[in-house]
Amino acid sequence: MANFDIIMPKMGESIEEATITNWFVKEGDKVEEDDVLLEIATDKVDSEIPSPVEGIIKKIFFKQDEVVPVGTVIAVIGLDGDDSPVATEEQADTPVEERSRSQENEVKESKSMDEKLSSGKSRFYSPLVKTIAAKEGVSQDELDSIEGSGVNGRVQKEDLVKYLEKRDGAKAGSVAKAEHPVSEPQKSNVPVTVVSGEGDEVIEMSRLRKLIAEHMIRSKQTSAHVTNMIEVDVTGVVNWRNKVKDEFLKREGVKLTYLPIFLEATVKSLRDFPQINASVDGEKIIIKKMINLGIAVSLPDNNLIVPNIKDAGALNLTGLTKKMNELASAARSSKLAPDDISGGTFTVTNFGSFQNDIGTPIINQPEVAILAIGAIKKKPAVIETEMGDVIAIRQKMWLSLTYDHRIIDGALGGAFLKKLGDYIESFDPHSGNFKL
Repeated sequence: MANFDIIMPKMGESIEEATITNWFVKEGDKVEEDDVLLEIATDKVDSEIPSPVEGIIKKIFFKQDEVVPVGTVIAVIGLDGDDSPVATEEQADTPVEERSRSQENEVKESKSMDEKLSSGKSRFYSPLVKTIAAKEGVSQDELDSIEGSGVNGRVQKEDLVKYLEKRDGAKAGSVAKAEHPVSEPQKSNVPVTVVSGEGDEVIEMSRLRKLIAEHMIRSKQTSAHVTNMIEVDVTGVVNWRNKVKDEFLKREGVKLTYLPIFLEATVKSLRDFPQINASVDGEKIIIKKMINLGIAVSLPDNNLIVPNIKDAGALNLTGLTKKMNELASAARSSKLAPDDISGGTFTVTNFGSFQNDIGTPIINQPEVAILAIGAIKKKPAVIETEMGDVIAIRQKMWLSLTYDHRIIDGALGGAFLKKLGDYIESFDPHSGNFKL
């Protein structure tokens, strides 16, 4: 029987590498099928990797905190009674596909990926490192000169980022000396030095908080953000939900909140305005066929993650409610799968859960719009009746739509938001359906 290779799995469309955050086994340990071997982290999600087979851990090639390209052998499990030799560390450092590929195909692939930047005989560069280097104009000589902190001196993403910060900081300094240091704007990638005072508490950002910060800055640098707002009357929604919530909980086993109703209205509006359910690829606009609704979930550590409901248009109110609760529960217990947080096409964030009225959310790239829902509050409102206008107490709520002004003009963004408000206000408190 052959040894079984444990491979660094593909964790999403754009994920090229992952960090090993914890090993739960060591060499010589016996493992059963589905026993958790290790925990890995990407810039999107943390995941536990279970063992697909029963056997003995014969070799572990990478240590905790090392960054490993997807497709790379990270460990070997010996099946019962197996005496097959274990691959060397050099062999394990090469993805399985490359080890089985002919030399001719390796040369062709290397040229097609990048003719300027390549991995030498003594040094391997992951696709992510080469992509960043090419984007930032790092030459092959520069890349080869960077001191790597990975296994066998490999250059990791963090090594390249630190090098770029120093290089760009030096360039900014020389420009300031040559020209006007006071009037020159500071480059966004040069960190601002802050001195802490006596009694100040200094807290190191968590890995997730660093990723969120980077994602938010990149979004603002990518898109021209514009926000429209509208106040809607949700009295019909409130009355219907109050009437059926106890029966719904008893029948379906989950609580019925207002959010699934607003999600259903959002799906209807996205069908009417498909340009809002889109992404930008360079100078091309990609209109998404599937509506994958991202739901911003607040985590116990005050961080945020956005899993998405796949093909939300195929679900009814009950289906949306159950899927939303399932994703929120998985997010708060760190049980989300990579697929749960990739492929979103439109995001909804609920400010109302914190009793906030209005906000201007940041677009979740590569999407082109995000909806914020405010708190529902009783307000006096003018109501038109057959007997004339009257003032009545109504349940009101603000909706905020932030959109990418590169491809969505104010007329389109405003029309979408107005249509969404019309759907919500048309909700029938007797039938539980939208009249529009």
